[in-house]
Formats: sequence, structure tokens, C-alpha cells
Amino acid sequence: MQKILIIQTAFIGDVVLATAVIENLKHRYPDAQIDFLLQKGIESLLANNPHLGEVITWNKKDNKYRTLFSVIRQIRKNKYDLLINLQRFFATGFITVFSGARERIGFDKNPLSFLFSKKVKHIVSSQPPYKHEVERNKDLLKDITDDTFSNPRLYPSKKDFTAVHEYTTAPFVTMTPSSVWFTKKYPDEKWIDLLNNFPSTYNIYLLGGKDNMTECENLVLSSTNTKITVLAGQLSLLQSAALMKDAVMNYVNDSAPLHFASAMNAPVTAIFCSTVPAFGFTPLSDKSFIIETKEVLSCRPCGLHGKKVCPLGHFKCGFGIETSQVLSTLSH
Repeated sequence: MQKILIIQTAFIGDVVLATAVIENLKHRYPDAQIDFLLQKGIESLLANNPHLGEVITWNKKDNKYRTLFSVIRQIRKNKYDLLINLQRFFATGFITVFSGARERIGFDKNPLSFLFSKKVKHIVSSQPPYKHEVERNKDLLKDITDDTFSNPRLYPSKKDFTAVHEYTTAPFVTMTPSSVWFTKKYPDEKWIDLLNNFPSTYNIYLLGGKDNMTECENLVLSSTNTKITVLAGQLSLLQSAALMKDAVMNYVNDSAPLHFASAMNAPVTAIFCSTVPAFGFTPLSDKSFIIETKEVLSCRPCGLHGKKVCPLGHFKCGFGIETSQVLSTLSH
């Protein structure tokens, strides 16, 4: 195996989880060139990864299909021996089929999987048997690697750790209150209650992107806690990961920062609202906790990826989680 391409052009969290595939392949094929295709704008996630060769970006936001053909030309030029497609959508299936790769592996749910060299069954279920997304991805490798399980991994640089060092001189926790999906997000009122009841011995850093700055600032204004600092929009992705590594605890939704914690083996408390752990996106850190409502709700889960609003209007899966549940993980 000389040249391998991994395709994962979805969200940040999906790319973080895909790094476990890089680790698996490098363990089995230490001399292979492993390249990665992801969407333009988040390529900094893979900076400093010692196992990667070329990182190819696809601009999906501007002229998606025109740039698609440009990406295919670049991939064909690289002449890959093996292509592994971690996605289940037409566009990446199209890339896979016309990649020119000698062997092409992907999931059966991809509409073009009948043209792949090999397709693997993809199962996501809220009922047994449960599989983590990392395990599902590893299923694509089962005929070409061994049984070694690899966690996802990010590689912040020394500069990244230096950039956040000033925040680590006293005990601290991070909280990332935002999510793309409303029903995956612990309600603002509950974050405020958590902040108000948090022990005063800890500094609290609110993380997120530039789009989350106002949301975080509003939480600070609504809280009586005086030890909160908004770092949303001020740190790069890898700087955020570096900061999480040294936290006493990281509080996250079922979203990308959860997987940052896994990739850094950082302590994490993951709050699941409308989605359920059985979907396979649970934390993999040695010290990790899952928090969800104690009430059995017939409407939960209401979807795999969350929704923009609660379909029933009550959002009990979020409001039903007690602050004491979230705080309890701090003492473990």
C-alpha cells in the first residue's frame, strides 16, 4: 500500500473522529503516504499531524460543483492505490467513483456504492447492537488492518500550548454552550444556572467560534459568577483543543468539542439532549461522563442530528437535566 486517500468533508466533529482512521492506517502501513480530503476552512484541524502527507481542501460553499471537478482532477493526478470514503452522500460518492484509485471502499448507504470496489454496511440505531462512530469507520478497514483500536487524535503545536498557557495557571474548566442544532444544545437557562452554582475555586472559560461570541457574552451578563472569561472566537481550533487538555473538566453538548476532548484524552462531561449515546458519538476520554434526562421520553431521540426546534415544543430532554447532575462529575 503506497498512497491512500481518506475522504471526510462533513462537519468539524466528523473530521476529528476520522483522525482515528489515520492512526489505524499508519499503524498498519507505516511507510504509506496518507492524504486527506476535507472541506475548505477547517484544514487547520489536521495541522501538525505527523502521519499525514497532503491535505486536500474542497470549497463546498462557493460553486460547489464547479470546484468538485477541480478536486477530482487533483485526486486523479495523485494516483491513489486506495481511497476510503467515510461519507454516505452523492458528491463524495461521485469523487470516489471517478478518483482513479485502484481500490475504493465506502459505506453501503452511499448512493453510488454499487460502483465501489467494496461497500460496508453502515448501522446507526438507538437499539442494540450499539457501535461508536469510530468503530463504524474502522469497519471500512477490517480487511486491510488489524484489530488495533485507535482513538481520534489531534496534534496542537508547542505554539498552540504556549498561546493558552496564561489561562492554565490556576484550576479551570471549559464550557462550550453552543451547537449548530437547537435540540442538541443544553438550554441557555440551564447553562446560566450551572454557572451560578459553580464552585468559586475554578476559572471558567467559554469556548466556541466567532459566531458564538455574542451567545457566550450574553451568558456572562446573565450570570452572577464573576470568574467567567469568554474565549469564543479568540482561539484557533487546535488552541481550543490544547486548552481543553489541561482543564479539570470540559462541559460540552453532543457536538464537535466532545470529540476534541476525545482526541486530546481530556476530561469531559457530555450533555445529551435530543440525541442519545446509542447513536455512537459518545466521548472516548479515559475520564468521561454522559449526562441526560432521567425521565423516559417517548419522543427521544427525535432525530440523529438534532433539529432546529423541539418538534413538540417542550424540549423536556434539555430542561429535564438537573444542574446537580452536571455538577456531580466535577468531584469524580
